[in-house]
Amino acid sequence: MQVARSQQGDATVAKPSLPSLQEFLMESMATVGDGSGKGASDGVIDSDLVLLLLTLHDAMKRIAVTVGRLNIDAAMGAKLSGVSGSTNESGDAQKPLDLVSNDIIKATLTSSRLVSVAASEEDNDVIELTAGAPYAAVFDPLDGSRNIDAGIPTGTIWGLYRSLPPAPAVAAATAASPAAAVLQPGRALVASGYVLYSSAVVAVLTVGRGVHAFTLDETTGEWLLTARDMRIPKRGQIYSVNDARYFDWPAGLRAYIDAIRQGKGQSGKKYSARYICSLVGDFHRTLLYGGVAMNPRSHLRLLYEANPLAFLAEQAGGKGSDGKRSILDIEPSGKLHERLPLFLGSPEDIDELVGYGDVQQVVNPGYEV
Repeated sequence: MQVARSQQGDATVAKPSLPSLQEFLMESMATVGDGSGKGASDGVIDSDLVLLLLTLHDAMKRIAVTVGRLNIDAAMGAKLSGVSGSTNESGDAQKPLDLVSNDIIKATLTSSRLVSVAASEEDNDVIELTAGAPYAAVFDPLDGSRNIDAGIPTGTIWGLYRSLPPAPAVAAATAASPAAAVLQPGRALVASGYVLYSSAVVAVLTVGRGVHAFTLDETTGEWLLTARDMRIPKRGQIYSVNDARYFDWPAGLRAYIDAIRQGKGQSGKKYSARYICSLVGDFHRTLLYGGVAMNPRSHLRLLYEANPLAFLAEQAGGKGSDGKRSILDIEPSGKLHERLPLFLGSPEDIDELVGYGDVQQVVNPGYEV
């Protein structure tokens, strides 16, 4: 921790000075782990990655300001609340701020000239950006936007891959699809993270060497390191799921929830339920306090939500599963908007849950809210 000094009368008072995101990344680039500079997969934490991460987090500052001004701007006539009238590829009604946030991130990635291909939850197809650029990006620009008009926490989720090497010189008809760069398994992620827009604006990220949190200092506009090497507890005492759907669940999942509610699970403790219906908010709490956050039906997207958050979970000592397989080991089917069940959390809680066997909600009767 750095120390800044200020004068109070005749005395010099030492005040702690927190490292900024830029300082942290520069330090990581110089000496990471064993000094090899290696990131999560085969990637090096180089100046391009540092610049891209800083640029991406500048975009999320803009989103934070836009989210924070929603009620003011809406009262002054801006069409930012309610629904936009459009839907995304997954059939979700898009909020105006979904589209604004999406445009902010796409414009930022374009101007960086460091991203070859991007894929967003809000776009039907991949976005081809700078040919030959070193990275490919996936993102959910505004997770939890259904809650936005109520002031409930929302967030942005993102992940970065190395761009695939160019296809061999073959006929255009047989050249690899640009989508291949983002349809990589989660194990290939170089970096991922999220920003939580709540009582504080918090960025949580990994470059493959642990999980770290930065809080936006709104007086200076700096992201300041407020938690280094975050570790999820091996077991928690909180489960997060919409259990109004209990009677639609398979027998294994109902049995697991029944057991932990009554203190009959492996820990012997009675669990509490906490559910925001904002994945970033529910996962952030789980990261801090342990337990499990889940959606047992095939609702959440592999590319934009499951892979980036499972990478964070594993880097913090936790686990991510679809109820049968590790999320990061899943080979994408080729669909940009592939959905699956998602279970994230403490390793012992995830192991216990998956041990019940039948925890994926295969039948989805359809819900309207």
